Amino acid sequence: MFPQLAHFTDLGLLLLRVMAGVVFISSGWADLKDPEARSKSIGLSKGLTVWLGIAELACGLGVAFGVLTQLAAIGLILIMLGAIHRKIFVWHTGFWGEKSSGWHYDLIFIVMNLVILFTDGGSWVLWK
Repeated sequence: MFPQLAHFTDLGLLLLRVMAGVVFISSGWADLKDPEARSKSIGLSKGLTVWLGIAELACGLGVAFGVLTQLAAIGLILIMLGAIHRKIFVWHTGFWGEKSSGWHYDLIFIVMNLVILFTDGGSWVLWK
């Protein structure tokens, strides 16, 4: 219906990458800023929380800046699959969630990163 909008595909992919990157960078930073408190709140060991924070930060930066974009997107997909597993089987959180965000939130980030993975992040990347 609006074929002229196809000219903005790379801009759309850049905005998608930056938004996903900002979320994961801030989440990773929260894990690393106070890993003791964060590990207690999510029910993981301090070491695993630090590892998760580093992974979120590195993959978030990779996706946002377009550095090894597909590998970074795969990393974020795996992290989100782990979050969904934890929400469903450990915390027994529903799709929409009852007291906090449900796993629909995590599923959105999986789909966002699948788009990034399938398109290689678009043309505006620093390093493929």
